Amino acid sequence: MTLGDLGHSEEHRRLELALEMAGLGEFEWDLAAGRFVVSARMAAITGLPSGPMPARGVKALEPFIHPDDLEAFRADKDSQRPAGAYRFEFRHLRPDDGRAVWLRVAGVLARGADGRPLNVTGVVEDITQHKLEEDQRQTLLAELDHRVKNALATVLALAQQTAKRTTSLEAFLSNFSGRLKAMGSANELLTAARWRGAAIDHLAAAELGALSPGQTAWEGPELFLTPRAANALALGLHELAANAVKFGALSAETGRVSLRWARLPDGGFELTWTESGGPTVSPPTRRGFGSTLLEQVTGRELNGEAAIDYRPAGVQVRIRAGAAAVAPRPETVPEAPAVRAAETVVAFSGGPTSLRGARVLIVEDAVLLAMELETGLSDAGATIIGPAYELEEALALLDQPIDAAVLDANLNGHSVSPVAEALARRKVPFVFATGYGETGGAPGGFDAPVIRKPYDVHQVAAAVAELLQAKTSHP
Repeated sequence: MTLGDLGHSEEHRRLELALEMAGLGEFEWDLAAGRFVVSARMAAITGLPSGPMPARGVKALEPFIHPDDLEAFRADKDSQRPAGAYRFEFRHLRPDDGRAVWLRVAGVLARGADGRPLNVTGVVEDITQHKLEEDQRQTLLAELDHRVKNALATVLALAQQTAKRTTSLEAFLSNFSGRLKAMGSANELLTAARWRGAAIDHLAAAELGALSPGQTAWEGPELFLTPRAANALALGLHELAANAVKFGALSAETGRVSLRWARLPDGGFELTWTESGGPTVSPPTRRGFGSTLLEQVTGRELNGEAAIDYRPAGVQVRIRAGAAAVAPRPETVPEAPAVRAAETVVAFSGGPTSLRGARVLIVEDAVLLAMELETGLSDAGATIIGPAYELEEALALLDQPIDAAVLDANLNGHSVSPVAEALARRKVPFVFATGYGETGGAPGGFDAPVIRKPYDVHQVAAAVAELLQAKTSHP
């Protein structure tokens, strides 16, 4: 063996290894002899027999192309012919087992000195999994689009229904904000479980966990709800909790709320909300949106019914849900939500907040939210620095005198931590206003209060005022 032969052998070995590692099969098509040579690797991918096979003209290969892809294949072939380099993607019908697999084929045409085609050398790749993942992405995008539109439609309906039943802007903002937060809690749980379902006990913990410690309890078997049912129950529980805090059992230190649920033989469940120890209850003289939502929306969205009993000892609500509201146990089950002690303000109290003379930095990448924050904090008397919509923009503003800051946790994919770190070094207090669902405290582990989106801008103003007051008290 000569050195030249040794070099060629080594080069061939490396090429073989590269093709194998890349999952590619190779072929050679002798156009003059009408012979198509299939490698062993290509045979494994395509189900074609390895070795030479007769192939005079491209049409000899067309029986192996899925009929639905044949027209596109012919068009691609004709458009690429002048270049002499070919790239195709089509479904291939394996002759050994009849399965359809997606192939990506790339080849180069070699011509003789007279310009006549001699042969085509190329590689074949099985891209079936890639196509499947691409289809799944498209399906997920379509599902996301559907959910976003449904969510926006629901928010609009909530706003309209809430506005019809409130007589002041403050009451509207408080009620609407609470309902949006209930939807947000349900969506956090669904996202954690990849939108496969949300557990009833997690929904109960999210709504009742931060209210009147020691006065609320919930119990029942592990049950997961579909996304639609979870959102409906979250809103229903929010209405019951809000009413209990304002007028019912949770308005008194002696009051108690018990939430229990049990499976039904038909595959559904029954949930009972019971209040006791609070003020004496009498049926309302006016039907509010909360009772309408429970009886007409929550019950129907759960494929069942809801009934409210205004007993003197305390309100009792029974909700029966059909089997269609129950989801299988998700593969990914999130931990029960922790009580959000870090959230500064649960709901706006309605009192005036003064930020007169305070210089407040706003860092928020959503323009409308930034505008709303700027208006709300300015109305409270603050001088606004910014708003900054990008991380670099925010960092450039830090050389100014700043008394407090409102920070979004994520700015177009970038963490706001560099800004928070700089403010912390200067002992400038800040509050996070974020849509992220961290339950263990502030983003990045900072010692700062958190207000979860969606929020009422008055909540933010109140939180900033509290920070400034604490800074004055403990310089």
